[in-house]
Amino acid sequence: MNEPFPHLRDQVYDGTGVKLGMWLFLFSEIMFFGMLFLLYAVYRTRHDAAFHAAALNMDTAIGTLNTAVLLTSSLFMALSVHAIRDGRKRLTEIFLSITIVLGISFLVIKSFEWLAHFQHGLYPGSPVLLRLGKGEIMFFGLYYVMTGLHGIHVFIGVAVLSVMLVLIHTGKIDKTRFAALENAGLYWHLVDIIWIFLFPLFYLIK
Repeated sequence: MNEPFPHLRDQVYDGTGVKLGMWLFLFSEIMFFGMLFLLYAVYRTRHDAAFHAAALNMDTAIGTLNTAVLLTSSLFMALSVHAIRDGRKRLTEIFLSITIVLGISFLVIKSFEWLAHFQHGLYPGSPVLLRLGKGEIMFFGLYYVMTGLHGIHVFIGVAVLSVMLVLIHTGKIDKTRFAALENAGLYWHLVDIIWIFLFPLFYLIK
């Protein structure tokens, strides 16, 4: 019996169907965060002055540092995909390892920033925050929800990239089969893009 495709094996390794599924997943993620951005826009319109006042508590230097960390990680993610296409396994592992380290660095920096806010009593339901106006409470509520969800996505991305690193090391991902790494890269780039939108909304509106 003839196969429905003359080159079925090539079809599988090309990963076209998997890529389409990945794009659909990324679209759903964009829609999800898009709703949060819309919610932010609504509340900022209603409490513009309060949002600006609340943003004074944000450390722009830390936000800028984390932005640089994620942008650099995206560069190395792209380099790792380029390297695997050329069959340069060792270089791919190095670039991907750097991406993972930068992702972990982002989470560490963000956790210290959150800790500093907690020490100042700026967390949901705290007595300090409840004494502030409704606008400031909404700002920090959105801040923790949106950056928290983003942090979870970064953590998931680091876990996925770690799995990719193992698959590359064991030879299950190589220059003929790299669709999984490409899809992981797409996810990582989306995580970075989301942060690029979050950064000005919470750090640059002072």
